[in-house]
Amino acid sequence: MTNKQSQKAGDNSQQLQANQMIVNIGIDEKRAREIYHEMNLQVRRDYTQEALEIANLRVAEFENKLLPKMEAVDGALEAFADPSFQLLLVEAQKTAASTERPADYDLLSELLIHRFQKGENRITRAGISRAVEIVDKISDEALLGLTVFHSVSHFFPASGDIHQGLNVLNELFGKLFYNRLPTGNEWLDHLDILDTIRINSLGGLKKIQQYYPEILVGYIEIGIEKESENYQKAIELLTSNGLSENILVEHALNNNFLRLNISTKNQIDSLTMHFQLPINGNLVSVPVQLSEEQKNVIRAVYDLYKQDESVKQENINVFMQEWDKRPNLKTLRVWWDSIGTSIQLTSVGKVLAHSNAQRCDKDLPPLN
Repeated sequence: MTNKQSQKAGDNSQQLQANQMIVNIGIDEKRAREIYHEMNLQVRRDYTQEALEIANLRVAEFENKLLPKMEAVDGALEAFADPSFQLLLVEAQKTAASTERPADYDLLSELLIHRFQKGENRITRAGISRAVEIVDKISDEALLGLTVFHSVSHFFPASGDIHQGLNVLNELFGKLFYNRLPTGNEWLDHLDILDTIRINSLGGLKKIQQYYPEILVGYIEIGIEKESENYQKAIELLTSNGLSENILVEHALNNNFLRLNISTKNQIDSLTMHFQLPINGNLVSVPVQLSEEQKNVIRAVYDLYKQDESVKQENINVFMQEWDKRPNLKTLRVWWDSIGTSIQLTSVGKVLAHSNAQRCDKDLPPLN
């Protein structure tokens, strides 16, 4: 849905509309810093002279992390005129003043950016507010464990190529493993106390060998046996509907079979065809969306996959061999499989973990 109403305003003016968000409030980087210092006056009154110098240094460090990040996000500086954002900013300054961990200033910055991006959702907003309060209370080990746990359940490779997908995961967790992963149950109790997780003592976690083959089922599915009757059916389906037979690639886990280069069947909806077109004297690859009829054809090809649990289990075994060849994924498997308790992240835990993951890897997508 789009709003067709339009308004114009002069320089340094404010524009408001009763049923809309602020459109133009004239907040630049200079004014945002002024607001930051105005709000910090409330924080400064809470400290003795002895503590004030340390607090000022920490809050200044937080400012130097926050403002460049906010300025880099289109429209984010406008949030400094929002009363609820200002109140959250004060809480973030209090947390920054009380923490001795430099990484927390980056983490608080990510949380405030997330507040700008998803602030219309009250559930998310409540989670962010609570997360800001506990940044200085969560231990290094617990924060890392929370972040890795969230990442396992939230980030998946988009590539249909099995080796490339595993490499992407290995690289991601290499960025996240900035410290030693926590062991035992103390870190889980700590997270529970801070309202970031809920512990279910009656259940257990799926092991990595079960979890990822279910999530990345397109990697594990057997595919179509070469030169079989179903292979001939698949080729006929593809060529008669303007699709190349090269859409079927050799299965990296079993070279007797061919598969569609996707990690899940749901990816068929987002597949595109690429055409080489001459533009300014150069051949340029141009993506073109598939028609619904073509998508249905590819789904029909997927349905021609061989079904044999013993062969599928062989694929899982080879998949896990490839998994263990990558050091970060092997570390993840050993750690994850040692967690004997089922846990569920709360809204507080999700925003805190996601913000910390984005602190480690700037290319990660925002939290939905």
